[in-house]
Amino acid sequence: MIPLAKWHRSKPGLTERFELFINKHEVCNAYTELNDPVEQRDRFAEQLKDRQLGDDEPMALDETFCTSLEYGLPPTAAGWGLGIDRLTMLLTESPNIK
Repeated sequence: MIPLAKWHRSKPGLTERFELFINKHEVCNAYTELNDPVEQRDRFAEQLKDRQLGDDEPMALDETFCTSLEYGLPPTAAGWGLGIDRLTMLLTESPNIK
């Protein structure tokens, strides 16, 4: 589950997101952004549990971000992220960047 992605409006259990792959390499993630501050805080709190169990990927609770959601984020906001590291792998034909 992407912590910032909104649940799908008509298909329970799915989120509104997609990934762009080029030549078997994932280069982009895109999704409709969650704009409910209560749900966002809950997701961050859930991630903190994973972080405390040793998972280094979950984000910390971002109270400033959650407060900004209380002031309003348009319901149609969307985001996408291009992985520069992954794009570099694609362009250099490297199997990994480690």
